[in-house]
Amino acid sequence: MKRAKVNQNINLADYHDVWVIGEQREGKIHPVTVELIGEGKKLAEKIGKKVVAVVAGSEIEEEVKKLLHYGVDKIIYIQHPLLKDFSTDGYAIATSQLILEKKPEIVLVGATSIGRDVGPKIAAQVGTGLVADCTSLDIDPEDGKILQTRPAFGGNLMATIICPKNRPQMSTVRPGVMQKATYAENPKGEIEIFVPKLEEKDIRVKLIGKIVTDKKSVNLIDAKIIVSGGRGLKGAEGFEMIQKLADTLGAEVGASRAAVDSGWIDSIHQVGQTGTTVRPDVYIACGISGAIQHLAGMGESKYIVAINKDPNAPIFKVCNYGIVGDLYKVIPAMIEAIDKKTEFDF
Repeated sequence: MKRAKVNQNINLADYHDVWVIGEQREGKIHPVTVELIGEGKKLAEKIGKKVVAVVAGSEIEEEVKKLLHYGVDKIIYIQHPLLKDFSTDGYAIATSQLILEKKPEIVLVGATSIGRDVGPKIAAQVGTGLVADCTSLDIDPEDGKILQTRPAFGGNLMATIICPKNRPQMSTVRPGVMQKATYAENPKGEIEIFVPKLEEKDIRVKLIGKIVTDKKSVNLIDAKIIVSGGRGLKGAEGFEMIQKLADTLGAEVGASRAAVDSGWIDSIHQVGQTGTTVRPDVYIACGISGAIQHLAGMGESKYIVAINKDPNAPIFKVCNYGIVGDLYKVIPAMIEAIDKKTEFDF
């Protein structure tokens, strides 16, 4: 498929609606899709447009139908046998064909490993720009353009970017940043089937097998409670205590970049701008100073509890509850107190 030219002098009035590029893995819809629908509905309401979810795959009709329950006006199911397994070429070509035919105004993509792979290629093929890793989206009340905000300069600045001359306006959004759409029992949307022009020769990389890791699964995005450790732990052994507190609370274990870079815990636990963005009900920051890069990844938590010896640590400016003290004394006391209670509910 040839790339479309950038700055094509297009008629902006030809482009309509807010599209969410749904992501499915092995036939199951990824949670980021529901987050994007939630944000897409807010944007669509401000510009008086419809929300359309787009899902590519094969033999996943029943899974695709589930998205109707989240308030989309339409689902376009890109259906083709060559899309059964994910490939960058196949998914980008098929989605680009649909975009060029239907002309959406806004396209949202999850900033997952798949979205970061396929999103830029779609943008290149349809001749538009893409703003990566957005943490906030809004509509300019003057002209209806999407305002795409993302961290810049190592998280020290927030840049708001626009796409004034090309369409669609494309953004990738990190999982865990946006609020999920609400589930409704009686959906009203419709499903449209789109069959792309796709051949074997178009897909240059073939899936020949899968290697399943034996690492413990870590699901920070959906966790209700996260206990995170940082530089203040002073060593890998500190995460044994963090794990014990997490087990007591039924929580996941997170970590700051400093702890990961020190080799104290695997990078799959990292929370922050260069890790996973989370918004749990409770985030317990243990020995984490509160650098802006870390706050960018957990600042939307419902309740933040901070434990730090330094009373001037930046984390205390954003937390709901702060404990100034030695975490090696505070955390064991917390575990003991929790163990003595028959119920513990945040």
